[in-house]
Amino acid sequence: MTTPLATSAFDSLRLDAVPDREALRRAYGLPSDTAVRKQMTELTEQTRRLIGCSSLVLVASADAEGNCDVSPRGGPAGFVAVLDARTVAIPDATGNKRLDTLQNVIATGRAGLLFVIPGRTTTLRVNGRACVSTRPELLSQLTAVGKPPASALVLGIEEVYPHCPKSLLRSGAWKPEQWLPADAQPTSAEVTLAQLRVPELTIADIEQAEADSLKYRYE
Repeated sequence: MTTPLATSAFDSLRLDAVPDREALRRAYGLPSDTAVRKQMTELTEQTRRLIGCSSLVLVASADAEGNCDVSPRGGPAGFVAVLDARTVAIPDATGNKRLDTLQNVIATGRAGLLFVIPGRTTTLRVNGRACVSTRPELLSQLTAVGKPPASALVLGIEEVYPHCPKSLLRSGAWKPEQWLPADAQPTSAEVTLAQLRVPELTIADIEQAEADSLKYRYE
């Protein structure tokens, strides 16, 4: 006898979910002329400067089956190189070597970027074609993290526009007085231990592994 699969809240909610774009538009109405006009296909002097101020980029991608992923990339301000008005390159610093983002980009040739500037509510969205490059003359330019990366994510811009600051304002992301105390959340080691599900591992083991990873990554 087959045991039925457990259902989730999602399985219930999707039964009467918004069925199409027309129904979605009826719920929201039309965007303003400004919201539409601000989208461009290349960088201006101002959006180049925003990229030069950003030390954190969120990269959205999907594989050939549509499975989605968002991954952060960080470095000193300006670590993302603007190659021309329609091309940017993100150095891929050594990480966990899962390569989720890069494999997705190879599969679909697409990616989306959200540039974040710590302490500021201005963000920049950039979407377009994407590829992974190991060309030596490109990688030799991308040394913001101390050495040439193994590869770079290169994005050919098709859409670029500033994003409304309301989400960062609502979140209080840059207001320490609104931050939760450190002990309000599980530690990184606690989360990892629960994810790994290896009985013989301890919190101390995970904390040591995390410390070693950070130490060797930034040497």
